[in-house]
Amino acid sequence: MRMRTTRRKAPLALVAGVLLLGAQPTARADQLDQVMDIATGIQVAAAKSQEQIDKLADDTDKLLGRYRTVNEQIDSLRNYNQQLETLLASQNAEITSLSTQIEDVTLVEREIMPLMSRMIGALEEFVEADVPFLIDERRARVGNLLDIMGRADVTVAEKYRRLVEAYQIENEYGRTIESYRAELQIGDGALRTVDFLRFGRVVLIYTTLDSSESGVWDADGNKWVELPGSYRAAVRQGLRIARQQAAPDLIVLPIQAARSASVQSAQVSK
Repeated sequence: MRMRTTRRKAPLALVAGVLLLGAQPTARADQLDQVMDIATGIQVAAAKSQEQIDKLADDTDKLLGRYRTVNEQIDSLRNYNQQLETLLASQNAEITSLSTQIEDVTLVEREIMPLMSRMIGALEEFVEADVPFLIDERRARVGNLLDIMGRADVTVAEKYRRLVEAYQIENEYGRTIESYRAELQIGDGALRTVDFLRFGRVVLIYTTLDSSESGVWDADGNKWVELPGSYRAAVRQGLRIARQQAAPDLIVLPIQAARSASVQSAQVSK
């Protein structure tokens, strides 16, 4: 039976030492230099390897950081997309609602335009049949309404607003007093500048600037009727009250009753 012989490899440093012991001094020096060179090369290689390892570690950290940042951006984009989807759904619902409203507005416009035309016609008839105060101004207001009704650049809402405003102005005339100056054709037919005193829609009086002549509108006769001189002081006082030059007071004015003319007392107030 053969015995298996086990060989052990000596460490590099030991082998180098043995070689150095059995070699000549010059040879030993050369061999030592070689060993040192090898050791230096190993250290340099190890340092380079460590640098590569460090660089790879840094690159890995950077990539990991970028990966986390990208994931955060993805999450943020997902949330943003969800918000956009919610907003889009809301906008679609609003579009549907607006479409329905537009259809309703179109229907209302078709119905309200004839109504406004009838209202303007009624207002025009009323102004012509009413006491003729500020007649030019009121006719111009009706004319403006008729003009804007045919304009495409004016919305239906604006047309309706202007119409309601005209009605409100006419309604306001019925509960206010007013004094204004204008021209009136009286007497011989010549135009004269006179002062008008309007007491609601009940009384409309004119008086010349020198107070020498006064008259009241007779709705039944559709004409001006000259007032007796006894009313001059009351007319002057009424003008002062209307101009806010005197406090409201009780004065006597000729008020036309239904289908008849009679003189009654009236308290003139703002």
